[in-house]
Amino acid sequence: MVKSELLRALNEKLPELQQRDVELAVNCMLEQMTAALEEGERIEIRGFGSFNIRHHTPRVGRNPKTGETIDLPEKVVIHFKPGKEFRDRVDAARGKFRITE
Repeated sequence: MVKSELLRALNEKLPELQQRDVELAVNCMLEQMTAALEEGERIEIRGFGSFNIRHHTPRVGRNPKTGETIDLPEKVVIHFKPGKEFRDRVDAARGKFRITE
C-alpha cells in the first residue's frame, strides 16, 4: 500500500470528511512521527507497534568484489517492532494467502 491508497481507503471509510482533510491529518501524523524520531524519542502505538532509533557504531567493511577494506561511518537506523495484536492479525491472515517464493 502506498500513501495515495491509504488516503483513498480512509476517505472511503470516513465519507463525511473531505479528501483534503484526510490528507492533512495523515500528513500531520507522519510529520509528528518524523519530528519525534528526529528528537530521538520512541513512538509507541498500542496494538500496532513501536518505532525507535538504533545507533550502529563505525566499523570496517569489505568490498566483496575487490576485497578492499572500507571504513563505514556510524549510522542511525529506524527500527520498527510490531505489537502483539498486529503480529497475530498478520499471522492469521497469512493462511488466507498462498506465499510462493
